[in-house]
Amino acid sequence: MLVIKNFQFNPFSENTYVISDTQTGECAIIDAGCLYPEEQKILSDYIIDNKLKVKFLLATHLHLDHSFGDRYISRTFEVGLSAHPADEFLLENMEGQAMMFGIQLLDAPIPIKQHIDENDTFKIGNYSLQVIHVPGHSPGSVVYYCREENLAFVGDVLFRGSIGRTDLPGGNYNQLISGIQKKLLILPENTMLYSGHGPTTTIGFEKDHNPYLQ
Repeated sequence: MLVIKNFQFNPFSENTYVISDTQTGECAIIDAGCLYPEEQKILSDYIIDNKLKVKFLLATHLHLDHSFGDRYISRTFEVGLSAHPADEFLLENMEGQAMMFGIQLLDAPIPIKQHIDENDTFKIGNYSLQVIHVPGHSPGSVVYYCREENLAFVGDVLFRGSIGRTDLPGGNYNQLISGIQKKLLILPENTMLYSGHGPTTTIGFEKDHNPYLQ
């Protein structure tokens, strides 16, 4: 069985996900946003208490709120960061970004260990996550799609009734809308979407109700 555990971390209420296969104990962490020591402990305690083996540290994109905990997770569980190389530039000024929000980084960002791209696949036990590249919120934004379970982790590409902002460095509104329409809305309508902020939604709901996609 595939288990999805959602944590809300940091001042931006970012969704960090741990997905695990109960049969093998393998797991992946998607967007390690744990900023404070107590958040880091909550995340690592969950993994240790459930005897999970961290196979991947995956990023939907590299904005600071989704990356605060990367070094901690990498150091604690000896796993490298997998992300799209088009977002690599965001790591260079993460400390400056944090200062703009009055946030003191506890750890410097870590470099990408594994560059990922369209159609790459990550195997977690008996389940697979396929990479779908949907730039626009950031140049390297990706979605992780699990066909077997009919669900996707969409980061800040798509929210319930909204889309990711496109006024940040490297953002592009037309590119984002085109990518959503051509790559995500073709998925089955009952596909469950796990966003980087806020509640879950489905492809069908967004087709019918999202004002940006009408």
